[in-house]
Formats: sequence, C-alpha cells, structure tokens
Amino acid sequence: MKRLDGREVAGFIQERHAGIVRGMHVKPRLVIVRQGATRATDMYLRVKQRYGQELGIAVDVYTEAPTTLLQRIHELNDDATVTGIAVELPFADEPELTDRALAAVALSKDVDGLAPNTSFEVATPKAIRWLLAAYNVELKQRRIVVVGQGRLVGAPLADQLEASGLEVVRADEHTKDLARVLIEGDIIISATGQAGLITTAMVKPGAALVDAGAPKSDLDPTLYDRDDLAITPNPGGVGPMTVAALFDNLLIAAQKKNAS
Repeated sequence: MKRLDGREVAGFIQERHAGIVRGMHVKPRLVIVRQGATRATDMYLRVKQRYGQELGIAVDVYTEAPTTLLQRIHELNDDATVTGIAVELPFADEPELTDRALAAVALSKDVDGLAPNTSFEVATPKAIRWLLAAYNVELKQRRIVVVGQGRLVGAPLADQLEASGLEVVRADEHTKDLARVLIEGDIIISATGQAGLITTAMVKPGAALVDAGAPKSDLDPTLYDRDDLAITPNPGGVGPMTVAALFDNLLIAAQKKNAS
C-alpha cells in the first residue's frame, strides 16, 4: 500500500508558509464564523488554530446564532484588521442560511473559496490536487471517479478536473450502480461521509483512493489491507491538506491586500 500522507505534505507546505509570514511586516488575521458546533467541527477548528499559531497568525472564532450570523460577517467585511473570513460548514438543516452566509463574505476575504464569483480556489479540492501531485499520481488518460457532489468538495473538484481536460465520472446518491462505476475508476475521490461506502470489491487493482469523507471515512477498513493501492489515511490525509490550502488562500489574500 502506498500511503498518501497529508500530514507529511502539509508539513512541507507549512514550512513554506512560515517563510512567507516571516517576511510580512503586518501579519494576516483569519476569522472563522460558525453557527453552532459539533465534535467534528471543534476538532477541525483546533487544527486550524494550531496551524495559525505555529505561523504566528491570529485565528479568531465567532460562534453566532442564526439571527446574528450575517451581521457578524458584514462587520468583519468592514474590519480592516481582518484578512480572511472562513464560514465553518455545515450548518445543521440551514441550507438557505448557508447560501446567504457564503454570499455575504467580501470577495477579497473569501479564503474558503465558496462565495459566488470568488477568485480563490475552494480549499479542499485545492488540497486534493496538491496531495495527488505530491505523490506523483498521474491524472492524464485515467478515469477519475468523484463520489459525492457537494459544494465543499465533489462538485467544485469535478468542475476543476473537467476544466483541465481530464476524464471525470461524477457519482452521487442518485447513481444506480455505484459498484460498476467505481470498478472502472483508476482514481477514486470520495466525499460523502457515509461510513464504509466503498468496499474492496468495488476497487480495481492498482487504483488510487482519496478519502475526503467527514466526519466518517467513506472507505471500508479492509481496503487498507491491500498492498496494490495508493490510499489516503483518515484522519491524516485530506484534512491537514485542506487546512494548508485554507492558509495558502489567506496568504494570497494578504499579499493582494498589501499590494493594493
């Protein structure tokens, strides 16, 4: 088994980020806004705060009620000390509020890359492409199956890969025969959060698997017993890379701000 280790690659990226931050006269500031909290989001939040702390970047968190969330985002848009705003998703059963919150973030501060007409790359798809490149996983002339078409990972990732001229097969809960679709995939990227959705019988020899499922792994544990696969651990695969990609967007925002 070839382990696609996100923690290792994120460590190298963090070293590069540290060098960039050391050269900045004014350090960036990231503010995370959320509506409610879960154990999974709390854990992810701590990872972001630790990453920022190690770079010397302030990471502040506001936990808002649905009635105050948008006002808080507008205040942060107007706050010149705030470099980037990240809206911690998902919101429980609040799709309309999610859309309004993402649309409310100023485009210059949208480090998640989720606001309409944003110029930033969505953090997790960016992270996945970095991870595959770091381990020399060839994408050209290979069939890439993207399972799950959510706004955070699957849909924007499939869009980016297709825009690069790659062969992409999209799958979601409406796919009738997922096993047949998957067995033809050279690269499988899954982001559904359905525990054990993908079993070893669904994966061809020599495939590469990226598990972006959260909070639960999309991969059946028996896949890790195979020695012919390239596969991400979970945790330790996509998660650390997503944090690195978020901070990369933050530094891009800071450099744009300093240049204006």
